[in-house]
Amino acid sequence: MLEFLTWVSSRHRSYDEATEAWHTTCPRHTVWEDAFIDGLVQIENGSAQDQCKVTLTPRGRAILEGNRGRKSSQTDPVSDV
Repeated sequence: MLEFLTWVSSRHRSYDEATEAWHTTCPRHTVWEDAFIDGLVQIENGSAQDQCKVTLTPRGRAILEGNRGRKSSQTDPVSDV
């Protein structure tokens, strides 16, 4: 999920681009659908489907930023040895 949120936040993504890049035929790997259902991403409507944008919601951005903050404050277990 964090990889998907990072991918969405890295630059403007169209709906078509997101569904193509993150489609799956396995019902156990539904990161796109899970992110949408959990309110982590939203679809901003354009005048045509190919102009719709996928963006992070405030909740999605908070989760992504929270994870980045947690990683930067952790120490490397190998360097502590």
